[in-house]
Amino acid sequence: MPVLLSAIYFFGIASSQYVSESRFVIKAPNQRTSQVSSFANLIQTTGLSAGQEQSNQVIDFVRSRSALEILVQELSIRKVYGAAEIDLLSRFPLPWQKGAFEELFDYYRNKVQINLDTDTGLVVLRAIAFNPAEAAAINQKLLKQSEQLVNELNENARTKAIEEAEIRVVEAEARVAAARRAIAQYRNRVSVVDPLQEATGVGEIVNRIISERAALEAQLSTLQQVTPDHPSIPTLREQIASLTREIARQTARVVGRGNTISSKLPSYDALKLEQELSSELLVLAQTTLAGARTDALKQQFYLERVVNPNTPDKAEYPKAFRTVLTIFGFALCLYFIIWMFVVGILEHAPEE
Repeated sequence: MPVLLSAIYFFGIASSQYVSESRFVIKAPNQRTSQVSSFANLIQTTGLSAGQEQSNQVIDFVRSRSALEILVQELSIRKVYGAAEIDLLSRFPLPWQKGAFEELFDYYRNKVQINLDTDTGLVVLRAIAFNPAEAAAINQKLLKQSEQLVNELNENARTKAIEEAEIRVVEAEARVAAARRAIAQYRNRVSVVDPLQEATGVGEIVNRIISERAALEAQLSTLQQVTPDHPSIPTLREQIASLTREIARQTARVVGRGNTISSKLPSYDALKLEQELSSELLVLAQTTLAGARTDALKQQFYLERVVNPNTPDKAEYPKAFRTVLTIFGFALCLYFIIWMFVVGILEHAPEE
């Protein structure tokens, strides 16, 4: 009886179902390659792994309720799968269903199949409908929505990259401004523009005074040897002593205890280093922002159609002969199981 009923249904009642198939791959512009000898080589040399994440996102989208909502709005998918000419056990809603969206979603998941072909790296999209044109229309719509999704993912990535780069620039600019303010406050507090330059200037003065003192000492030594009683000797000695005191005074400005130039150098060096580092970070942040804006003008990933949706001219489902044969096999197995069970009971039954 089950075999007879299934044969009547699949051979005489079940509506024909048509499958429209398309294939695509998601790649980046830098994945374009030169001509190769075979399609398999092309797949292997285009670096498909770079678009693997985007492929998975597209697959998840096609399997989602969002994709179904678009089909409901733009293709009236309820009418497509609920036409009166479709048999009761194939159309939506089924006789025991109320036509809820979740029921439609479960029905949709059985009619739209999308998978990643691991052998070729292509994404295979199959749409099943009871009319060839409708199957092709569903596949075409999902493919267009997938292309739009990839473009939106690109746009989101570009926007995020630019926003993050702009934040880094603002932070770097604030750090540079803070470093400049710190240096200005330090200069006002210690009344020195640049301790290092001031120390250099003092060193030059000391070197010049030392040279002058050396010349006077040489002159004094000559006079003492030639004319020990020369009247200019006391004057020379006084000049030498005055230069020595000036050398000591200038040296005390640079080194020693108290408010010397050397005591101001560590703090100033730290502030100067912070200013230089913050300036370099600002340049780096500005370069990153310029690169992000340049990349925003380029297409990051794109969906490349390898096989466009076809309009089938022959029904793929139902596979009547195979299905009936499978039911016949199960029925036969069930019959033998029951027969063996009954025979076993009869053999072990007590005799009267």
